[in-house]
Amino acid sequence: MFRKLAVALLVMAFSLPLVAQEDLQSLIARAEQGDATAQNNLGSMYFNGEGVPKNDTEAVKWYRLAAGQGNAVAQFNLGSMYALGEVIPQNHTEAVKWYRLAAEQGNASAQYNLGIMYDNGNGVPQNYTEAVKWFRLAAEQGYANAQFNLSVKYDNGQGVPQNGIMAYVWESLAAAQGQEDARVNRDISVKALTPEQLARGQDIAARCFASGYKDCD
Repeated sequence: MFRKLAVALLVMAFSLPLVAQEDLQSLIARAEQGDATAQNNLGSMYFNGEGVPKNDTEAVKWYRLAAGQGNAVAQFNLGSMYALGEVIPQNHTEAVKWYRLAAEQGNASAQYNLGIMYDNGNGVPQNYTEAVKWFRLAAEQGYANAQFNLSVKYDNGQGVPQNGIMAYVWESLAAAQGQEDARVNRDISVKALTPEQLARGQDIAARCFASGYKDCD
């Protein structure tokens, strides 16, 4: 049975808790002085309407300034804006550009979304091998949806050789974090694997979890 990914893009605008007016003025001052973290946080406040009136134009402005300085969270946020096309015109090529910059800095959310872009062929030629690469990097950081997507790739043999044991491993790890689709697939895999295969999968999954998702083969 061909299995489907958790294909929705992760969209998250990171922000500070609601701040007092004097703290807001300090944040604005730091952002205007070029502090990339302050610029990203100010962008998120404008995007969410927290402490300031919601203003998408200002949000994009501050995200772009922070992203241009290499702030990975801002790069992810700006990529998500391009991917969605709700605030600025949709542009998958630009989305991939910013996701990649953030992903290469280790941002798990960007790694996951970049994997989705490769899997769907949005902004880049469809490439299951690249999708698996980015899903794996996010999965190794404990991101449950990436772990689930990686399991599906092993189940379907897309971007990796088909391997029911490894599909079970990543299904189990994602299910342990509450990923419901992974739990459903894991229960199917339990019935499909031989007792020997299941024992092998359980051993790998336990070792992977104990190693913080680093020793998973």
